[in-house]
Amino acid sequence: MEQVASGLVRLTFLVQSVYAEVGCGCELTPTQAQMLCVLREGPKGMAELCGVLGVERSSLTGLVDRAERSGLVVRTPDPTDRRAVKVALTEAGDRAAREFHEQITSRLAALLDDLSPTEQVRFSRSLTRIVTAAGVPLAIGPH
Repeated sequence: MEQVASGLVRLTFLVQSVYAEVGCGCELTPTQAQMLCVLREGPKGMAELCGVLGVERSSLTGLVDRAERSGLVVRTPDPTDRRAVKVALTEAGDRAAREFHEQITSRLAALLDDLSPTEQVRFSRSLTRIVTAAGVPLAIGPH
């Protein structure tokens, strides 16, 4: 079991490296890319974004400020709470998120090229079981 755990740690490093490399090519930090992909599901409140991204509110405020200055997101009033705001993608933000998603999906899929189709199916099933059991969303896909 220790060998499997070690393999998962190495896989994590590999995925993080590819994620950072693709983000850099798209002129996004890994956290910016993650935020944009989350926002493709629709506008989110600041508290919800903090939870999804696992960052403190002060860090998220800076992240949203920078993304807003870059024209990737916009803050809009929350229709259910006049004191709160929602963060939404702009057209440029949606394009950036879509480009990042397409590139990361392609690069990560290429990591499986050396596996046979049967091995790829087994890997996918095992991965799905692991992340589902952990309560992690399976994917944030293109919308």
